[in-house]
Amino acid sequence: MAKVNIYSTPTCTFCVMAKEFFSNNEIEFEEFDVAVDEEKRKEMIEKTGQMGVPVIVFIKEDGSEEVVIGFDEAKVKEILGL
Repeated sequence: MAKVNIYSTPTCTFCVMAKEFFSNNEIEFEEFDVAVDEEKRKEMIEKTGQMGVPVIVFIKEDGSEEVVIGFDEAKVKEILGL
């Protein structure tokens, strides 16, 4: 996996769970706080068509993206091969 981005808000329980999962598994990620970052919020909505967080974007080596809406741990593990 080339890169992991997480669109989140500070008060979102599932966002915290997702970030803890990545940290505990030593997977680097970049976080975007869509509560304050209007540009990233717009980008997230364009990708998913909704306002729900977290939105986790896996950017692969070839530049393609796989998007997971919410924290679906089983799906995340499947994408990461864990």
